[in-house]
Amino acid sequence: MAKYRNIIFYIVTIAVFSSLMYWFMIQGQTLEVGENIVVKTHNGSTWDNFLESFKTNLHHPLALLLAQIVTIIMAARFFGWICIKIKQPSVIGEMIAGIILGPSLVGMYFPEFSAFLFPKESLGNLQFLSQIGLILFMYIVGMELDLSVLRKKAHDAVVISHASIIIPFALGIGLSYFIYQEFAPDGVQFISFALFIAIAMSITAFPVLARIVQERNLQKTKLGTIVITCAAADDITAWCILAAVIAIVKAGSFASSIYVILMAIGYVFLMIKIVRPFLKRIGDLQAEKNTINKPMVAIFFLTLILSAYATEVIGIHALFGAFMAGAIMPENAKFRSLFIDKIEDVALVLLLPLFFVFTGLRTQIGLLNEGHLWVTAGAIILVAVVGKFAGSALTAKFLGINWKESLTIGALMNTRGLMELIVLNIGYDLGVLSPTIFAMMVIMALFTTFMTGPALDLINYIFKSKKDEDTIDDSNDSKYRVLLSFDNPESGSTLLKLANDFTHKMNGNKSITAMNIAPVDEMHTYEINEYENDQFKNVIETSNDLQVEVTTLFKASTDIESDLTSISNKGNYDLLLIMLGKSMYEGSLLGRLLGFTTKIINPEKLLNTVKGKSYIFNNSPFDDFTLQILDKTNIPVGVLVEKGFTSADKVFVPIFNLSDFYLLEYAKRLINNNNSQIIILDVAGQIRNNIEVKELIRSIEQVAPNHITLYNEKKIEKEFLNGQDLMLISKKSWRGLIDSKSLWLSDIPSTLIISNP
Repeated sequence: MAKYRNIIFYIVTIAVFSSLMYWFMIQGQTLEVGENIVVKTHNGSTWDNFLESFKTNLHHPLALLLAQIVTIIMAARFFGWICIKIKQPSVIGEMIAGIILGPSLVGMYFPEFSAFLFPKESLGNLQFLSQIGLILFMYIVGMELDLSVLRKKAHDAVVISHASIIIPFALGIGLSYFIYQEFAPDGVQFISFALFIAIAMSITAFPVLARIVQERNLQKTKLGTIVITCAAADDITAWCILAAVIAIVKAGSFASSIYVILMAIGYVFLMIKIVRPFLKRIGDLQAEKNTINKPMVAIFFLTLILSAYATEVIGIHALFGAFMAGAIMPENAKFRSLFIDKIEDVALVLLLPLFFVFTGLRTQIGLLNEGHLWVTAGAIILVAVVGKFAGSALTAKFLGINWKESLTIGALMNTRGLMELIVLNIGYDLGVLSPTIFAMMVIMALFTTFMTGPALDLINYIFKSKKDEDTIDDSNDSKYRVLLSFDNPESGSTLLKLANDFTHKMNGNKSITAMNIAPVDEMHTYEINEYENDQFKNVIETSNDLQVEVTTLFKASTDIESDLTSISNKGNYDLLLIMLGKSMYEGSLLGRLLGFTTKIINPEKLLNTVKGKSYIFNNSPFDDFTLQILDKTNIPVGVLVEKGFTSADKVFVPIFNLSDFYLLEYAKRLINNNNSQIIILDVAGQIRNNIEVKELIRSIEQVAPNHITLYNEKKIEKEFLNGQDLMLISKKSWRGLIDSKSLWLSDIPSTLIISNP
């Protein structure tokens, strides 16, 4: 009876309280007597009433906003992915997605769809959310500035930075002189129009530039340090100038804006001398902790909001306040990283794409419907490139930097990206920029950002020395070269132990490279060196313990899979070792459906499905990342399924068919270099019938007797697995073993799945 007690209690409780509710409902209807009750009546069928209600729900402001967000995120992800694949910053794709969803394409060719998804009355909500996203983004930009580096290495950088502002600023004012009468909105003074054109010419996108520097591994070079410092100084100076420009535009003249500028100076003084020391004391309390508690988060968010509010009220825009709040955050790198992680994903993935689309809805490229308008747009691009690119490059050359690095600085400083769009939208909101000139300037922002990558490649090609072309490391040609790629310190240490087991006794005839490719979006400029040291700490300690020489390779990347396969294929390696990842979508029907959804967001997965390389309901034992590596690499790949692996002293090798015999070469390496004990299971019964394989086993036994044992069995029994450190298996056989479910995964030891390309 005791086991039914809970069930009886549950049934009685539901029955009693359901009856009680029913009684109150019946009694409540008697209270309606004498009340003016209005009963809604519907004409037509139930289905028609449902459709009418459904259409009303579709046009509800909240439903419409959610539909807009879903569409925007998917479009931004898709075009961002395309740009990454062609080695461009993803921000370009997001900017293009905004323009495509606007009147320039969707609005022109699908006006009904555009009117349904982006009706004019809904744009206010979109703008509001995008402004919140921009405030959070500018807060992050401010935090990513390493002011300590700026103070230490500011001399040359500030000269280059300010030259890269004043030269395009002057050219922008000169350009305004020629285009003012035709393109300035009615009633806008020349000084207001000219100042906004000038500041738009002068801006540099620090976040995009920092990502490019990291991705091209320039952060440790003198050039990388200079250009990051230049961009930081440029950002601070440009935003201060922009604040002054906004004040002048709103006041109508410099004399009228003097009070606003004085209030802005007082605000900056207050933030630096009073608020910053207070925040530093709070940051010091959290310096050694790995988390930030909610009261601390509340303090910093209040600082952000109050700062943005103050600058908006003063009249220099809320974004300057957000930028300033980020810049005065405690300089402790760990603390900043923890706080950025709390807001970065929401700001950059969810809210910031709304700004791109809102900008795209304002951009009407169709307005450039005459030849002379495109000539004007070309002139704007030319002035922007000459002012920023040439101004920065020539200044760097004047300071004694060689031509290659000077031109590289110019190309990077010419990157405008999102920061340009922010400036343009402020000008548009203030009524200083007309729709036509706004469209031209957006095109300029896209062009100058897009040209950065090709310009850097061209500069490297032009200045590529003959020595670089002819140098070939002949000493490494005869070496057995192992590349291990890891994503966390623990896996790097484990893979190094495995690589050592394969090469321990080869002495000078081996080369082991430990590589860590990190997502560039997850690192910040000020912490990249610390991040690299943390990643390689375990690997270096393990290499010292094993007394093995290891070459470390670190790279920041926007496309880890492509960079890993490219390095593997071009590096003349004999074996690539990686860890098996785990798909977050495996194990349930819902998980597979979610996995299919991500194929829409990740176009490469969807493309592979269309090509037949994968399936919608893929039951592969490999995660998507591992599958991509196995498909694209031209060298053998060892995928380690790690279960407490320490060394490969006892190794089990099941041979399922004739194509698995290449595994014996790896078994032979383990015997020669690690004195491993090998158990070979001839599951297919084909070894005794193959003279070549029998000779290979015999040759191994002659060199290392008693190190290899051969069994002829039809299936894998538990006795073969007990006590084994490692199992070697082919990719095809591993898939078959998992699909057959003939063996519990818990019984399998650490497993190395080796492909044979």
